[in-house]
Amino acid sequence: MKKARFFVTVLLIAVLAANAAGCAKPVKAAGLMSGISSKSVSGKTADLFFTESVAGFSIELFKASVSDRENSLISPLSVILALAMTANGADNETLKQMERVMGGGIPIAELNEYLYAYVKNLPNKNKSKLAIANSIWFNDSGNKLQVEKEFLQNNADYYQADAYAAPFDSRTLKDINNWVKSNTDGMIDNILTEISPDQIMFLINAVMFDAEWQNVYNKENVRKGDFTDINGAKHNVDFMHGTEGVYLDDGMATGFIKPYANGGYSFAALLPNEGVPIETYIDNLSGAGFLGVINNATSEMVFTSMPKFEYEYTKTMNDALQFLGMPDAFSAVQADFGKIGASPMGNIFISLVLHKTYISVDELGTRAGAVTMVAMTGGGMMSDPKVVNLDRPFVYAIIDNATNLPLFIGSLMTL
Repeated sequence: MKKARFFVTVLLIAVLAANAAGCAKPVKAAGLMSGISSKSVSGKTADLFFTESVAGFSIELFKASVSDRENSLISPLSVILALAMTANGADNETLKQMERVMGGGIPIAELNEYLYAYVKNLPNKNKSKLAIANSIWFNDSGNKLQVEKEFLQNNADYYQADAYAAPFDSRTLKDINNWVKSNTDGMIDNILTEISPDQIMFLINAVMFDAEWQNVYNKENVRKGDFTDINGAKHNVDFMHGTEGVYLDDGMATGFIKPYANGGYSFAALLPNEGVPIETYIDNLSGAGFLGVINNATSEMVFTSMPKFEYEYTKTMNDALQFLGMPDAFSAVQADFGKIGASPMGNIFISLVLHKTYISVDELGTRAGAVTMVAMTGGGMMSDPKVVNLDRPFVYAIIDNATNLPLFIGSLMTL
C-alpha cells in the first residue's frame, strides 16, 4: 500500500537546579530504579469532568500560545503528560496552581489515574499506531540532587518512566539525543545541543503516531488552487479535493472531520465564516465549545478541499502558562518542587518552557512532531451537500475519537 505517515511528539522537561529540567532514554547512564518497579494501578476511566477539564486546558493553552499572524501548532497531550510528571514533585501552592491549570483542580493523585487510563486506552493499530515513552535523567555529578523515591515510584507507576543517573557531560548529551531519535523513529534526531552545569534533571515524554487517512487522496484529486493567507496574499499551492461525511458548524465556522485508518483518530478542520477574522474565532474558542462542535457534528455530504502543508513552530510558553494560572512554578522564591528532591544549588523552579512542533499534511496522511523543554532553575447524506474549501486561514486538530480531545491543535495562517 502507500507509505504510512508519522505523527511524532517529544516532550522535554529540563529541570535546572540553578537552571533546568528534562528527561531521556539512556545508553550508558546508570539506572536509578533499583528497588523500584512499576506497580499495578487500576487507573480511572475518562469521564465528563476529566474530558471537559483537559479540553479546557488544551484550548486555553492553544489560545495563549498562538503567534500573531503566524502558523501555530501545539501538542496538549505532550504538555499535560510532562507537566503531570513534574507535578508529582510539586507541593503546596505550586502544586495547587499546576492542578488548576492542567485539570481544573483535579488532585495530582487522581489526575495520574485519569492520564494512566487515558493513555492506556488510546488506540494502537495497524496503519494507526501510537507509542508513548517516558524517562527521567538526573545529574549525578557533585551531589547536585538527592532524588525522592516516592517521586520516582509515582512516575514509574503511572507513566512507566525509567530514571537514570548521568554525569551530564558530552556522553550524556549523546545518550539523550539517541533516546529522542530512537523513540521518535528518527524523525527528531536531537533535542539538546549542550548541557549546562546548572541543569540537574531532564524528563522526556515521546509520543509517536503513525497514521494513514482512511481514504487517501488520489493524484487526480490534487489540483492547484489559491490560498489567501492572513495578510491577504495569494499562494498557488496543491489542494487535495475529496468528499467527507461529517459536517461541523458552530455558528462562527464550518468544517469537516476526516478520519484516519481504523477509526481511532480523526483530523478536524474549522474554517471561520466570511467576515469572521481567524483571530476573533480563536479568541472565542473554549474547551466546551470545541467539544460541542465535535459532539454535535452532523452526518452530511461535504465537498472539501484542503491545501497540502508543512511547517515548523517554536514557542516559548513561560508567559502562556503563567497567564493560565501557575506563576509560582516560575518563581525562584515561591516555587515548591521539594517532592522531586533537594539540591544544594538552591530552590528548584521552572526557568524556561520551550515548545517546538512540526507538521506535514498530504495525500497519504499526517506527519507531525513536537518537542517541549521545561528548564527549571534551582517544569447520512442530505439533499444539499455542504462545501468547505480551506482556502484561507483555518483551525485544525487531530483528535482521539473516543473522547474528542485534541492530541494536536493548530492554525494555518499562511503557506
